[in-house]
Amino acid sequence: MKRLLLILFTFATITTTKAQTGDPAMEGPKFGIGADFAFPIGSFKDQANYGVGGSLLYQHPVSENLSITGNVGYLKFNGKKTILNLNYSEGFIPIKAGARYFLAENIYGGAELGVSISTASGNGSGTSFIYVPAVGVAFPVSDKGVVDLGIRYESWTRSSSTRSFIGIRAGYNF
Repeated sequence: MKRLLLILFTFATITTTKAQTGDPAMEGPKFGIGADFAFPIGSFKDQANYGVGGSLLYQHPVSENLSITGNVGYLKFNGKKTILNLNYSEGFIPIKAGARYFLAENIYGGAELGVSISTASGNGSGTSFIYVPAVGVAFPVSDKGVVDLGIRYESWTRSSSTRSFIGIRAGYNF
């Protein structure tokens, strides 16, 4: 009987300790700030060479492995010469909501939907529909801090045109 109680006590202690010292990437809501890099693909590559910007992320857990996310940022694309020998340059404000599912301790797959608002005036202005599948890794660097590295395919559709790119985000969540 003493042996059984000792085993139960040991198991309870280990389980409780693990629950209290869990991975910060999986615990509690997180705010994050990140740098975004975009590499156009498809027909968008004919217009733009690259994009760079920043984003703010909010991640809120709804179960042990699942979090909902909100993301807003700014991306500026620069590119090739267009009409009248001017270089292509256009800014966008993407606003997205989605989910992250942690497949392993710090590896996640995610999906987001949203809108992208062009900062251009005239014919180039407008709002596009966004869909984003992504994968990434979030690893702890302090008690509450997490480095978040992700790669995504992002597609923006408006009217009959689509702008697609491979995006990389390097962020810090706290």
